Amino acid sequence: MRSHRYRDLFRTPEFTPLFLSSCASVAGQTVGGLALGTLVFRTTGSPLLASVSMFGPALAQVLGATFFLSGADRLPPRATITAVALAFGAGQAALALPRLPVWAVLAVVLGQGLVSAAAGGVRWGLLTEILTKDGYLLGRSAFNMMNGLLQITGFATAGALLAVLSPRTILLLSSALFCAAGLLARLGLTPRPPRTAGRPTIAATWKANSLLLSDGSRLRVYLGLWVPNGLVVGCESLYVSYAPHSAGVLFACGAFGMFVGDLSVGRLLPPRLRRRLATPLLTLLATPYLAFALRPSLPVAACCVTVASVGFGASLVQQERLIALTPDSLNGHALGLHSAGMLTLQGTCASLAGATAQLTSPATAMTLTAAASLTMTATLALWTRGSRQRHPQTASV
Repeated sequence: MRSHRYRDLFRTPEFTPLFLSSCASVAGQTVGGLALGTLVFRTTGSPLLASVSMFGPALAQVLGATFFLSGADRLPPRATITAVALAFGAGQAALALPRLPVWAVLAVVLGQGLVSAAAGGVRWGLLTEILTKDGYLLGRSAFNMMNGLLQITGFATAGALLAVLSPRTILLLSSALFCAAGLLARLGLTPRPPRTAGRPTIAATWKANSLLLSDGSRLRVYLGLWVPNGLVVGCESLYVSYAPHSAGVLFACGAFGMFVGDLSVGRLLPPRLRRRLATPLLTLLATPYLAFALRPSLPVAACCVTVASVGFGASLVQQERLIALTPDSLNGHALGLHSAGMLTLQGTCASLAGATAQLTSPATAMTLTAAASLTMTATLALWTRGSRQRHPQTASV
């Protein structure tokens, strides 16, 4: 497929049901995440526990990437996507149980992350089959824009609902959305065989991980996708503790900025310019958070968050490069490794940012985390420049 317009995507068989299933999952994750973070913060008063409860599923991604990621190319896509959505629905319902202790909440959250470890690879690998590599960037841009719009709506809606409903009621709504996602996938997708023969094994996972990370160009792309992004998500994880009664506003502004970035990179920018924007966009992603050192008011903070989130468009540039560097037989595994590593770093950085906020303040923690993101971006840029000088024939991001 060589599609250059978003409407062409929805004329492609199976794109629409995959898209709608993902919509329901994102909506469930958005409203459920804010509800759970609010519930834990109200119960414990701890920024660390609130951050971990919202971003904890990501922490389990490292286990999935280590042991189960070979399933991304060795499991049937429809059955896997359906099962993961239903498992999340069951988990959200469990989190809504009254008097559930915090340790049990965290256990469910981490269990959800472990279940979803291979799901990202299965979904994005299926997308490359539906659209082919030529259409992947535009298709992924559509998904990212959908994520942004649903997060704007979801966080705003969840914030409004929290004024009139209990967090546990909203968690039940989240459960219903995940179940709807599973039903959409089951009814809308056609059965496809796995992309690679054989059973998912730990040995196959390690072998493919080693192959993907042994190439210097791919390693730089992976680090660029994981670390600067993860550190900025650490900043985002502190919205609840920075503005306990207005966190939904900050999350919605961030989602809007992400939407603008994905639209610009995925549809408006020409390929030649787009390929040069990874480092500038990563720089934009972190720089506005330095203003939190001054503890800005909510309107100023919302503007900073909006501008910064445009920089999330860097991930589209980097994913396009990753696909170009990866053999077709490892597409699902490569994209699953990207997703698992990104979510792992996001969960880790959210925990570190929460711990820093516990010792200092949310504003100070956001400033320090943003500075770390900028440092990593500069380091990767220097590494790439040095590699380009040593190997001028090899393009790199």
